Amino acid sequence: MKIGEGFTHGGIFHADDVFATALLRILDPEIKIARGPVVPDGQKGIVYDIGGGSFDHHQKDRRIRENGVPYAAFGLLWERFGEEILCREDAERFDREFVQQIDQADNTGGPNLLSLTIADRNLTWQEDPMMAEHAFEEAVGYAKEILGCRFRQIRAARSAYEIVCEKAENCEDGILYLEYAMPWKGALKGRDILYVIYPSMRGGYNIQAVPTDEDEMKPKIPFPEKWRGMSQKELQRLTGIGSLIFCHMAGFLGVTGTLEDAYQVARTSLEMSGNRK
Repeated sequence: MKIGEGFTHGGIFHADDVFATALLRILDPEIKIARGPVVPDGQKGIVYDIGGGSFDHHQKDRRIRENGVPYAAFGLLWERFGEEILCREDAERFDREFVQQIDQADNTGGPNLLSLTIADRNLTWQEDPMMAEHAFEEAVGYAKEILGCRFRQIRAARSAYEIVCEKAENCEDGILYLEYAMPWKGALKGRDILYVIYPSMRGGYNIQAVPTDEDEMKPKIPFPEKWRGMSQKELQRLTGIGSLIFCHMAGFLGVTGTLEDAYQVARTSLEMSGNRK
């Protein structure tokens, strides 16, 4: 999208104005952003974190979210433009999980590691003040990279969610196979899926027990207790499954060398639990 110009305060920068600038640069890579002590007369484009406008938060009537977290410039800009980047559900989650941490730290001075990391990019008293804008641009570049990586992961997770939901609709035996290792837990909440099989990044196949909706650490049907933590040799002797090489001590993960054996692990575990599909 075309924004054109932006203006924010000069001097010491914080995570709020840095991430706000990075967001604008993602929205409009050609945007021209200036900094200074006061907003110039006739300034065009978006003015943020200064000037008392829609994207400033330093007035008595500043806006506060329903959960009590006050908006800062980053949050105000994300509220306005977030759905240009992510779908509504993901934009709202990103606000809760990422933006609000920065907004809260900026408004209260509370601890936030990412905010501290940005603040540390300011010049020290021993450095040349003429390098201040260079330091700001470096901080913005760093923040832009963080946002880009986060958005990439969120979009990938959304794609995975849609794929897993579609596959789960057609799964009849409680054992879901995925061609790729992808996020799947959120898509399976409320569904009658008990095990998920997918290629392991180390080779072979993972068989993972689906957790309960109430507790992500508690499998619906864990692997049999006598399998857990056994050596490869013992596992194969106990189960008769030739490529079963690992069963986690917590009973939620198994690994086999072949897809056929991965299905056999899931089926055998179901049979031993008395929960045949």
